[in-house]
Amino acid sequence: MPEGHSVHRIARQFDRNFVGKTLSASSPQGRFAEGASVLDGREAVSVQAVGKQMFLETEGDLWLRVHLGLYGAWDFAGEIIVDPTIASANGRMGQTNQRGTVLDQPILDEAGENSLASIGAPRGTRVHVRMSEQTKGLADDGMQWPPPVVGQVRLRLMTDITAADLRGPTACVLQTPEEMLATVAKLGPDPLVGDPVENEERFVRAVKKKSTVIALLLMDQSVVSGIGNVYRAEMLFRQRLNPHTPGRDVPEEVVRALWADWVRLLAIGVETGQMMTMDGLTGDDYRAAMANRDDRHWVYHRAGLPCRICGTEIALEEIGARKLYWCPRCQA
Repeated sequence: MPEGHSVHRIARQFDRNFVGKTLSASSPQGRFAEGASVLDGREAVSVQAVGKQMFLETEGDLWLRVHLGLYGAWDFAGEIIVDPTIASANGRMGQTNQRGTVLDQPILDEAGENSLASIGAPRGTRVHVRMSEQTKGLADDGMQWPPPVVGQVRLRLMTDITAADLRGPTACVLQTPEEMLATVAKLGPDPLVGDPVENEERFVRAVKKKSTVIALLLMDQSVVSGIGNVYRAEMLFRQRLNPHTPGRDVPEEVVRALWADWVRLLAIGVETGQMMTMDGLTGDDYRAAMANRDDRHWVYHRAGLPCRICGTEIALEEIGARKLYWCPRCQA
């Protein structure tokens, strides 16, 4: 599932390529036909990510709310602003960010082209775009425009030069401003949205009043927005915190340290496109970590391997129907 940094990066793509432009909207699959007809012809005014959800504002006080969930993805075509991480991953964000970013690999191939595909969950379809020296992609002369619909597309949004296809989301709905604010109000604080001080206090209050174990609280989107399986495991290890500790029993200074770590890690994730959770890496070590999940995490996906600190075998268990990785000694 895409974690918070991915959704913020997706929102960046919409801000760069759709905001300020008139939208052409359709639902090739038909499941969002009525909503698409309402969106069609409106100008995109703003876009905002909160945790794992994206909100696209259009003229006429109308908001599109999208939650990708486990299987959702955005596929982009046409003129797209990309960076080395997006290019290295063929435009994919979310769980496929674990594929890595090859920092020494140029964005362009010898023909000046690269492929840009799904941002979100894994997809097999790729759309070729032609890139300029400024990493701006223009549709290849040989590419059909608009691009053909491939698979079950819930919603297609287009400008005259850019297309975005949404597949398999958990939620794709239109909301009034009041409904949008009500949705956001139910979400826990996001370090990139709202007042930093109040965000921290909300998180501390939510954790300290609950008897639920901290491993579950960090995944509860009403407690804190954006944290998924990877960040959860890594944050708990970085604080040497036993995942089974009830929230109310976690010392307040540790709760605040968790929040500060989430602020830091989310910012790194948004900027690099990778869930980089090991600090102090430089040179070849940093390049290796950006390219390979096995070199950038402390415990995630390392079940049965020795802890990088104490050598104890990393444990794997299921909690809340999700896999939890942790070190029984460092996090005793």
